[in-house]
Amino acid sequence: MLITGANGHLGRRLIARLSEERPVRAVVRSERAARTLSESRGPNPLDTRILDPTDPVALTEACEACAQVVHLVGILKEGASSRYEDAHEGSSRALAQAAAAAGIRRIVYLSILGSTPAATNACLASKGRAERILLEGETPALILRVPMVLGEGDFASRSLIGQARSAVTPLLRGGRSLEQPIYAGDVVEAIVSGLDRPDLADVSLDLAGPECVSRRGLLERTARLLDRSPRVVPIPLGLNLAIAALLERISKNPPVTRAMLGVLNHDDNIDVADACQRLGIELTSLDDMLRRCVAAEAT
Repeated sequence: MLITGANGHLGRRLIARLSEERPVRAVVRSERAARTLSESRGPNPLDTRILDPTDPVALTEACEACAQVVHLVGILKEGASSRYEDAHEGSSRALAQAAAAAGIRRIVYLSILGSTPAATNACLASKGRAERILLEGETPALILRVPMVLGEGDFASRSLIGQARSAVTPLLRGGRSLEQPIYAGDVVEAIVSGLDRPDLADVSLDLAGPECVSRRGLLERTARLLDRSPRVVPIPLGLNLAIAALLERISKNPPVTRAMLGVLNHDDNIDVADACQRLGIELTSLDDMLRRCVAAEAT
């Protein structure tokens, strides 16, 4: 089993889950990223490889003796050293070539809800093109598109909890964007389920949590668990987009970009019944995932 982009929060959770039953090989970009995996434990030892995920030769070597690949490489924001074309299309093109050469039986690719090559958002369009590269490759692929992922100790959960603890919280559009967050553990189970199911070859599934709420509603439900009641200050999206455009012009590594804002404010509201049935998974309720994330921050 090979996992690319393995040093992220989901990658580490997936390693912990899969290493209980099979050997896992993790692909990361740097020594620093490799060190985040040094404490991974399980009955099967973790084999960590440091390589450029856009290098098909290095990826082919990493794929040797593996049957499946979980492709987690991706970025929300471009910077001086990270471009959508490389992170998404480039890595997927290299992986498709490597998987075919190494005889990989299945690729599972984690994408973003709303991704399509025709998207006006640069990130979502790039992700959509990466999906197409994998689906058109020789190796059977399963595409899982997910929205905001919440899990104990991850960046999104900590950010949400930090906003809920604040006395005053600024929210784009007053928090009107629709969110359908999914629990990180459910994403891991969906990936594991998709590795071997024969009916999920060259299939794309949109997956999300069981409940759709506004961003403001999500904040308020989190705040109640903390016995807080932050005052929401609406921030016009147009103003933020203008600031992001300025930052893109004056900085090689802007803290926020227009494409990133577009992804974060994408309205997510889908029926998940078919995807859950095909994957054979049950979803964690929104209240349960929020309680788990809040409890983890308290320990």
